[in-house]
Amino acid sequence: MTATTTAIWYAEPSLELANRHSASSLIGHLGIEFTEVGAEHLAARMPVDARTLQPAGVLHGGASVVLAETLASCAATFVVDPERAYCVGMEINANHLRPVMAGTVTGVARPVALGRRTQVWEIRITDELGKLVCVSRCTMAIVER
Repeated sequence: MTATTTAIWYAEPSLELANRHSASSLIGHLGIEFTEVGAEHLAARMPVDARTLQPAGVLHGGASVVLAETLASCAATFVVDPERAYCVGMEINANHLRPVMAGTVTGVARPVALGRRTQVWEIRITDELGKLVCVSRCTMAIVER
């Protein structure tokens, strides 16, 4: 990330730190890895394998929601001063548009609204061919410390 990509972030986001903090949680268990940060987006990828498939052999919708909320939560946290506030999910919805049987999916979170008490993020999840798999919207609460 360059100095010109800090548009919405409180401080320069660290993908290394985000991945390290996530490793021993559900995020790490599902193989989610933060991969890119830009001026107004955060991206992560998730494998489509035994950890994330439903019994019918396609990507579990719940796994897509975990990826979406993970991105929204991390991005929301990067926007606020961590000494003054933390962010928690209030609401999430998801439309599952296409099945995926293998490979990886990539989610990209972008802000819809960044308020003082709430943030709204849109997360678009695509397959390896760039086809839209899921679109999600997540509302985050900003809680003062």
